[in-house]
Amino acid sequence: MSDSQVVGAPGIAAKRERRAGQRRAILYIALIAVGLVAPFLAYPVFLMKILCFALFACAFNLLLGYAGLLSFGHAAFLASGGYVTGYLLASYPGLTPELGVLAGTLAATLLGCLFGVLSIRRQGIYFAMVTLALAQLMFFVFIQAPFTGGEDGLHGVPRGELFGLISLQSNLAMYYFVFAVFLLGFALIQRTVHSPFGQVLKAIRENEPRAVSLGYNVDAYKLLAFVLSAGLAGLAGATKTVVFQLASLTDAHWHMSGEVILMTLLGGVGTLLGPLAGASLVVSLQHLLAQSPLGNWVSVILGAIFVLCVMSFRSGIVGELATLYRKNFK
Repeated sequence: MSDSQVVGAPGIAAKRERRAGQRRAILYIALIAVGLVAPFLAYPVFLMKILCFALFACAFNLLLGYAGLLSFGHAAFLASGGYVTGYLLASYPGLTPELGVLAGTLAATLLGCLFGVLSIRRQGIYFAMVTLALAQLMFFVFIQAPFTGGEDGLHGVPRGELFGLISLQSNLAMYYFVFAVFLLGFALIQRTVHSPFGQVLKAIRENEPRAVSLGYNVDAYKLLAFVLSAGLAGLAGATKTVVFQLASLTDAHWHMSGEVILMTLLGGVGTLLGPLAGASLVVSLQHLLAQSPLGNWVSVILGAIFVLCVMSFRSGIVGELATLYRKNFK
């Protein structure tokens, strides 16, 4: 290889990276544009449900896809954010919804700190089982706690007025609030993944012993990723409670933890847009099947789709599309 080729190689790589960044920016702008006009084309409440679960799946994907940690207990953070927000908004009528959502997010973050400290030193199936056990513990706390309403849940949570000025009773106004929350959470995840911190997480996922040998405090990085993921999951739960004006045990059940795993795997683990695609597919199928004669077979059909996905394209919908794009356009 000549000297000119050696010098030119970094320049070519930089150009490719710049073009890839421009394509990502165009894609994000297009998706934002679609999100802005979507409530005029589809039922806003249905779209808000997709956005809430998409944020939940994105939070889970940050932990599984980039840190390599499989949690079976993320429903606890979704439910804790929802319950705290619902209780505060129902008990203190003067509290604005954004403060209620922030309080729910903070509660889930603190719970994530506790869960993380107790589980982060375990690996593989042991980590998954510890998170599942802790989540089940929280499930029974939510059943017994007086402020959650037990099996009946919290009902009649007021949407209130955003910043004390904008009424969220309108589904259209509520949609744009949820859309803004999703964009904020997604932007935080995107920035985290592409930061030096995100690169260390990927290194830990690929080869943890090597990361340790390079001097990184692996447990601290995994704990921070776990807490960040828990906080974003709580943000999704808090927003969902405001949208539907209720918080129930469904969000705390272990089935919900399994559902977010399904969303993430279907969309594509380790891809930024995979959880959004997976959540859209799962929520849409649940909605369509619930209105059909196959309503009682929703879980069976979703399970069959999951098996088909794992056997046919293990990298998920977005992962497969990205692979096809690289093969045909690069």
